[in-house]
Amino acid sequence: MKKEFFLLVLIAAWYAQGNAQVKEISRGWTSFVQSIDVASNEKVNFRLSAAVKVTTDSSEQGSAGLWARVDNKNEETGFFDNMVDRPITSENWQTYTLEGYIDQNSQKLNFGGLCMGDGEFYFDRVELSIQDKNGKFRPVEIPNSGFEKDAGPGNIPNWVEGTNFAKPVRVKEYNISFVKDETYGTQALMIKGTGTPNPYELKSAEGYSLQIGTLVSMLNDLSNRVERVVSGLDQQKLDYLIDEKANRIGALIMHLAAAEKYYQVYTFENRGFNEEENKKWGAALNLGEEGRKEIQGHDLEYYLDIYREVRQKTLEELKKRNDAWLKKKKPGSLLNNHYAWFHVMEHQSSHLGQILFLKKRLPEEEKPQIQVRDDKIKD
Repeated sequence: MKKEFFLLVLIAAWYAQGNAQVKEISRGWTSFVQSIDVASNEKVNFRLSAAVKVTTDSSEQGSAGLWARVDNKNEETGFFDNMVDRPITSENWQTYTLEGYIDQNSQKLNFGGLCMGDGEFYFDRVELSIQDKNGKFRPVEIPNSGFEKDAGPGNIPNWVEGTNFAKPVRVKEYNISFVKDETYGTQALMIKGTGTPNPYELKSAEGYSLQIGTLVSMLNDLSNRVERVVSGLDQQKLDYLIDEKANRIGALIMHLAAAEKYYQVYTFENRGFNEEENKKWGAALNLGEEGRKEIQGHDLEYYLDIYREVRQKTLEELKKRNDAWLKKKKPGSLLNNHYAWFHVMEHQSSHLGQILFLKKRLPEEEKPQIQVRDDKIKD
């Protein structure tokens, strides 16, 4: 008996970027995205293609790409590809194709274009197709796939900047416009990057000595990762306890702050916690039963405010010191200041992994399912 197969595709509720609050940041890459809801009871493939070209001068090393990410029902990432291993650098229009898959765990397919570094990045004629039950690739309608709609500088109708359709992110080093240089229709999308920082180059933070500045860059990169991972978690999720010996996510954020606070007094003041500090930070530093009992009932900003306040103190104190200070040891200890702050950094990395594990084990929320038969895909 032939296995029954059913594919769902639902075009998301498209809305103008202006209807969502846009966060503005600075970084060395940008992207734009559309999303569709998808589901299948078995693995099926999809194809994403677009015409792309890149122009740079001799001092620039910009590149472009297509990207696609499948968000699964359990809040994990399924298929993901952003072409960083095969960047687009040609100055001539060419059509590029990215192939991926969705399966029974899939919930949403996000797709779009990616720009990295300085240069002018052109996109036109975005196309998406998904296999039907007979294995044939059938096109899915993409609103404004050829960028013929023009809402003026800074907006791409039916698309949003960033990698999450519901949370637009505008990167200030990139400007959006529409040009007559096109391969389809009457115009193409052009994104220009100027003065972009290199996201994959570790530099010494400005205002610090060389090695301390490099250490600061690593500390801040990891704390930024922690904040990105916990972003959007409500109190219930922060307080979720997977078993009687586990830690809550909220408590782990407090633990990171407490450990950093301890190494502040250890390296900046050559001492351990005093009685008052032990009372304030002990449960967060030691966790265990005391941490499970005391650290709960707060929203995300409560924890992040404390985490950021501790980090600000670290940055202020490190700015007062030089690289020679890194080699100094507390009397009677083999641990020098450099290793102590390396430990703070790798401690963040260790517990970030724990937070990621706990986040993936959060109970799934009940969500209404909207089903559209596969024969509703555009023929």
